[in-house]
Formats: sequence, structure tokens, C-alpha cells
Amino acid sequence: MYERIRALREDADLRQKDLAQMLNCTQVCYSRYEAGLRDIPTEVLVRLARYYHTSTDYLLGLTEEKSPYPPKVERG
Repeated sequence: MYERIRALREDADLRQKDLAQMLNCTQVCYSRYEAGLRDIPTEVLVRLARYYHTSTDYLLGLTEEKSPYPPKVERG
């Protein structure tokens, strides 16, 4: 998982500081996410998936499919 968030950031030509600002955390906190020294809270994981237009499953390494799931359709 940690390699994926780093690769996505680097592919987008962003600095750790840029993502930290978007997530309202410090650069040190974000760097610990990437290094695997700190668990990524669910809320942060969801925000990263939305930011990168991917699924949390992709970020977690549960799938190789980068595309997000289709939006949930309300029934009723």
C-alpha cells in the first residue's frame, strides 16, 4: 500500500508537502504514511482514493485495477 501512494504522488509530480496540505497534516506525518511507519486512517485513505480517482482497494493492494468503482445508485 505504501509504495502505491508514493508512486501515485510521484506520477502526479507532487511533493509530500503538497499532499500533507491537502490532507491537513504535516509533511512528517505524510512521510510516515509513505514509509509504512504510521497506519493510514480510513478517512485519509478515502480522501487519497478520491484525490487520485482510484479505489481504496487499489491503494490497499487488493486489486491491480486503478479505476474506481462505479458510483452507488440509490434505489427507491
